[in-house]
Amino acid sequence: MKGLVLAGGSGTRLRPITHTSAKQLVPVANRPVLFYGLESLAEAGITEVGVIVGDTAPEIMEAVGDGSRFGLDVTYLRQEKPLGLAHGVLIAREFLGDSDFVMYLGDNFIVDGIVPFVEEFRRDSADARILLTRVSDPSAFGVAELDERGQVARLVEKPRFPKSDLALVGVYLFTSAIHEVIRGLSPSARGELEITDAIQRLIEEGRTVRSSEITGYWKDTGNVTDMLEVNREVLERVEPRVEGDVDEASEIVGRVVVGPGAVVRHSRIIGPAVIGAGCEVTDSYVGPFTSLSDGCRLVRSEVEFSIVLPDASIEGVGRLQSSLIGRAATVTTAPRVPNSTRLVLGDHSSVQLPS
Repeated sequence: MKGLVLAGGSGTRLRPITHTSAKQLVPVANRPVLFYGLESLAEAGITEVGVIVGDTAPEIMEAVGDGSRFGLDVTYLRQEKPLGLAHGVLIAREFLGDSDFVMYLGDNFIVDGIVPFVEEFRRDSADARILLTRVSDPSAFGVAELDERGQVARLVEKPRFPKSDLALVGVYLFTSAIHEVIRGLSPSARGELEITDAIQRLIEEGRTVRSSEITGYWKDTGNVTDMLEVNREVLERVEPRVEGDVDEASEIVGRVVVGPGAVVRHSRIIGPAVIGAGCEVTDSYVGPFTSLSDGCRLVRSEVEFSIVLPDASIEGVGRLQSSLIGRAATVTTAPRVPNSTRLVLGDHSSVQLPS
C-alpha cells in the first residue's frame, strides 16, 4: 500500500499567513501540521508516499526532504493548478501504479492516527473506504448519506440542504479501481475533478464503498479558529521539560516545554504551552494553549491561546488572545495621542458625547 499526500492548496482561508508560506507548514505545537499526517502514514506501515505540491513546492520540499526523518520514501509530484482532489490522483497515476493507497489531505489532523482504518481496509474487500465524522454544519463539507443497512448510498459535495450530518474527513482509502472512474470524470461547476464524484461513480457501478466513523478528534486546519483548536488539543498531550534557562524569579506551572537556548526572565508561564528554541521571554505572561515558535521575543507582554510563528517579536502589549502571529512579525503598542473626537455633522444635528 502507498500513500498520497495532497499539499498543493493555496490556503486562502489562512491569509495573510499563507501569502508567504504553505498552509500545510503552519505549526501546531511548534511542528508543521503536515508532519502529523506523514507520521500517521508511517505508523500505519506505509513507507512509499507521493506528495502533491503546487506553488509552495520549494518550501514543502525543504521541510520534508526525502522523508527519511519520518521513515518514509517521498516522491514529489507537481500539480500546476489546484484542479481538485481527484485531479491529484490523476497526476499520481504512474506513481501509484496498481497499488492500494491512502489519500491524505495535508492540512487535516486526526489526533489518534489512521492505523485502525488502514488495517480494516486491508482486511476487507472494498474498493474504497471513506472516513466520516458528525458535524454541526454539513453544508460546508462533502456529505455521505447511508442506507438503512449503514452502507454508503450517496455522496454530495457541499449540499445546500444536507440529508445527513456525516461529513467526509480528508483521508480516503482506495484500490486501483478509482483510476478508471477518475479518467471518465468531467469537471464540476467549480471547475474541479471532485473526489466525491469519483466515489459516487464507484457506488453507481456497483463497487463496494464502505465507511468508518471517527469518534475521536479531527479537524480540517483550513482557518485560524481550527488551527488554534488543533494547537490546543496537541498541547494537552505535551510532556513537560525545561531545556532552556529559566531564572528563579520566573514561575512555570503545568505542562510547559521550554526549548534549548530559550531564556525566561521574571515571567510566568501557565501550561499547556511550548516555548521554542532560542526564544526570549522577559517580564511577561504566557497563558495556556500558547505556542511560541523558535526565535520569538516576548517582552513586557501577555499572550494566551495563540500561535506565534518563528522570529516574531511582541513587546509592551497588554494581552493578545486567540491570535495567529506570522513569521518575523512585530507587535508593539502605538504611541499615546490625546483623546479627541472628529465630527462631520449635517445641519440641525443633535449629538451627545461622553463627558
